[in-house]
Amino acid sequence: MDIPKDPPFYPAAFSFKVNVVGINGSYEGSFQEVSGISIKLGSISIKEGGENRFEHRLPNPPKYENLVLKRGMILNSKLITWARDAVENFTIKPKNVIVNLIDDTSAPLASWSFKNAYPVSLKISDLKAQDNAIVLETLELSYAYFTRVY
Repeated sequence: MDIPKDPPFYPAAFSFKVNVVGINGSYEGSFQEVSGISIKLGSISIKEGGENRFEHRLPNPPKYENLVLKRGMILNSKLITWARDAVENFTIKPKNVIVNLIDDTSAPLASWSFKNAYPVSLKISDLKAQDNAIVLETLELSYAYFTRVY
């Protein structure tokens, strides 16, 4: 039995960057929360004639959750202009999105690539005079599939 020489490394989930390919800007990739990096296989049940004890369960293609990006509102954002064009004008221009989990030197530890993403929802947080909070914008993206790059 081989004993690992290095202890396992569990990266912190609070340091990450998002890159929407083709949309550049100083703060466009800064988000406070990213969720929806999830994949799940479905299954279909098939009954066999004469066999009543069980059903055959076969895999269906994977299902992906929407990618949800949340950050403080940025004025004159190219990313939000792209999202508004999709949800308000139904002008869909899919883009690839890369989410990088980074270390303290900004080097990527893990990376996920989302193919052909497009906006399906844009939400602005509630405006409340009694709260001392910044305005948050939440962008929800649908995509074809994602892969773990490294």
